[in-house]
Amino acid sequence: MTASNRDIVLRQGRVIDPDAGIDAVCDVWIRNGRIAAVGDSSLALPAEAAVADVIDCRGKLVLPGLIDTHAHVYQYVTGRFGLNADMCGVHSGVTTLIDQGGASCMTLPGFRHYVAEPASSRIHAFLSAYLVGGLEGHYYAELYRPECVDVDATVKAALANADLVRGIKAHAELGGFARWGIEVMRASAEIGRQTGLPVYVHFGQLWPMPGHPAHEIDPDTILEQVVDMLKPGDVLAHPFSRHPGGFVNRDGTVHPLAREAAARGLKIDVGHGSHFSYRMARTVLEAGIVPDTLGADMHGYNTHVPAPAGTPAEHPDQDHMFLGRVRFSLVSAMTSMLALGLPLDHVVRMATVNAARMAGLTDGAGTLRVGAEANVSVLEDLRGRWVLADNEGTQVVAERMLEPAFCLRAGRRFDAAAPILPVAQVA
Repeated sequence: MTASNRDIVLRQGRVIDPDAGIDAVCDVWIRNGRIAAVGDSSLALPAEAAVADVIDCRGKLVLPGLIDTHAHVYQYVTGRFGLNADMCGVHSGVTTLIDQGGASCMTLPGFRHYVAEPASSRIHAFLSAYLVGGLEGHYYAELYRPECVDVDATVKAALANADLVRGIKAHAELGGFARWGIEVMRASAEIGRQTGLPVYVHFGQLWPMPGHPAHEIDPDTILEQVVDMLKPGDVLAHPFSRHPGGFVNRDGTVHPLAREAAARGLKIDVGHGSHFSYRMARTVLEAGIVPDTLGADMHGYNTHVPAPAGTPAEHPDQDHMFLGRVRFSLVSAMTSMLALGLPLDHVVRMATVNAARMAGLTDGAGTLRVGAEANVSVLEDLRGRWVLADNEGTQVVAERMLEPAFCLRAGRRFDAAAPILPVAQVA
C-alpha cells in the first residue's frame, strides 16, 4: 500500500468508463482522494498536477474501481467459509465487495465492527434472510428451514443499517425445495418487499438431496415458482450453474422464463464460483441471455487458504468444493467472460456501473466522473494463449488475459499481491 498527500496522475492508460461514456487512451488526475480530471494529455491537466505522483499506465486498462457483487468475507464468524476482505478486495485489484448472506439480523453488528469498518476495501452486505446467516457456508441444512427465518427482525436490522445493507440474500435451490417447499423463499421475498431492497436469489443445488421418495421434486419447476414472487430489481444468480433447478432445464434447453427475466425488470448476476460451467454458459449465452453483473463467489471451500482449526475439511455438497482451479478472483472471472465472447465494454460494465446500480450505490461508485471518490482498478491486458478450466473439467483457450496490477481506494494505492490470485496456465 502507498499512502501519499500528493496528487496522483495515472498516465496514458486505456480508460474505460461505461458510465461516463469514455473509452480512450488518456490521463486520470486524482486530488484529495477524488477524481479531479480525466482527459487526453494534449488537453493539459491543471498546473497543480505537475507536483503529482505520476504512474505510467501505458498498455494497461484504467477502470472505475471494480465491484464484486458476490463475496464471502465474514471471516472467522462464518468459519472456513469467510475469507479476508482485503485479500479479496484491494489486494486483488477490487475496491468494493458485497458480501452475500454472511451476516444475519443477529450477527450484523459484528460484521460492521469487525469486517466493514476496519477493511481498506469498501464493504457492503446483502443481509441473509436466515437467522444464522452464512455460518460455515450453509453447512447444516436444517438451520435453513422456515422456522429459522424471522421476517420482522430482518427487516428491522436492514432498515436500521441502510448504509451497510444494500440487499437481501436468499436461496431457491433443489435441496431446500425438496425439504421445505417454497416457504423460505416466500419469506425472503417478503423481506425484500418490506425493505424495498433487491433480493439476490441463489439458483442451483446447495444442499444434498434428502434421498427419500417423498422429497422428490422436478427441478425445472423451481424457476417459475420463484420468478412470480419477485419484484423488479431482484437478482437471479448463477445462470451458468451446472446444477439443475436454474436457467437450464434437465433436457439441456433454456427455461422460457429465463428469457423473460429482463422484461420483468429482474437482473442476472453470474456468481462465478465453483458451480460455474463453460458448457452451460454457452447454452445460456446462445439463447441471447447476457448477465448484467459479475460476482466472483470465492469462499473458503473453493480456494486454497488456511482454514480455522476445527472447521470441516469438506462441504457435504461436494460440488461446493473447487476441484479444478483453486485460485481465482473477480478479474479472472472477467477473463472467463471474455473467453466466452462477451465484449470488453460489457464485461467492464458488469463489474462497475451495473454492479453499483444493482446495489443502489448512488454516491459515485462504479464511475470515474469528476468529483467521484477515486476508486480505480488498473489491470494488465495481455495477449497470448492460456487454458481456463471449470469444475466439470471443461477447458477453453483464452487469447486475452486480464490481471490486476493495482488499485486506488479513495486515492490510496494498493498493489495486487493476494495469495489467491491465479497463475495463468499457458496453452
